[in-house]
Amino acid sequence: MSDIEIHCNEEKGRKFIKSIEHKHFLFSFVTSYTETSEIPGITVAGANPDFIKYTPPADAEFLQYGFCKTIDVIPMTPDGKPTPALLTRAVLDFANIPKIVINAGSKIYPKMPFIETNIPYGNNISEKPALEQSTVKDAIDYGRIIGRTLASCTNCLVIGESIPGGTTTALAVLKGMGIDAHVSSSMPENPQSLKNEVVEKAFKRSDSKEPYDVIANAGDPMIPFVAGMLSTASEITNVILAGGTQMAAVLAFAKSVGYNEDRVAIGTTSYIIDDKDANLLNMVKSISDIPVLSINPRLEDSEFDGLRAYSKGFVKEGVGA
Repeated sequence: MSDIEIHCNEEKGRKFIKSIEHKHFLFSFVTSYTETSEIPGITVAGANPDFIKYTPPADAEFLQYGFCKTIDVIPMTPDGKPTPALLTRAVLDFANIPKIVINAGSKIYPKMPFIETNIPYGNNISEKPALEQSTVKDAIDYGRIIGRTLASCTNCLVIGESIPGGTTTALAVLKGMGIDAHVSSSMPENPQSLKNEVVEKAFKRSDSKEPYDVIANAGDPMIPFVAGMLSTASEITNVILAGGTQMAAVLAFAKSVGYNEDRVAIGTTSYIIDDKDANLLNMVKSISDIPVLSINPRLEDSEFDGLRAYSKGFVKEGVGA
């Protein structure tokens, strides 16, 4: 694990890495959806707007089979940058790490075995509240149940996600909780003004700083569900939140749910750490005293143009990569 860089709390990071070396891992992949992703220009997930809703199930299918069933091709940007599920699948297969898919609000179901939560997808936060308060509570409770079960099967539970438009709802949640947030984007030219405009529309409906209110007004189903998973799983085993700024939003909300921060780390790519438009490390420091672990995939050396683009600011992370 010598290629791993430790950020924030380095001492905790070293202890965390030592505690999971040569241990058993389980990768859990949470699919979800927010209609915020349908706002033109907010995300490049999916080759065109009509296919955005197919991105989460297609990512899940690719992780399992190496090809997709709900669509004919793997998810990619309009100009051919492929899903980060390519990276995740390669690592999981190489390390022989088992995986499980959980649907927590995706519009489209994957054509494969998965855990269904019956959590509804999130609304467009620029138009209406994201979720019912009862849905937020259900998402947390269901996450707790599944997190407890999965954690009992492994020495380290890795949690990844796929939710198009999720950096915008993450921005809303972080800002709604009073955190100075600048989030990443799947595009090199981060549409910050558009994201902030969407967030401000959501805040005009409600300026409550109460975490449950913030999620219901401006969040998405993935955030409370994964926060629930984190709360119970971290009492049993080590947990890696695999992702970028969306996992910072999970961490921020999870403070109101409760979790064991001595068993938690965020795992991400150097592309997120180096993103000048985002401030992941500062956000994490302001939320919790946990380490952030990063690795440089060195995709600039890839023979494929679509993967080399990751090192130039496209996509950056996702699907647990």
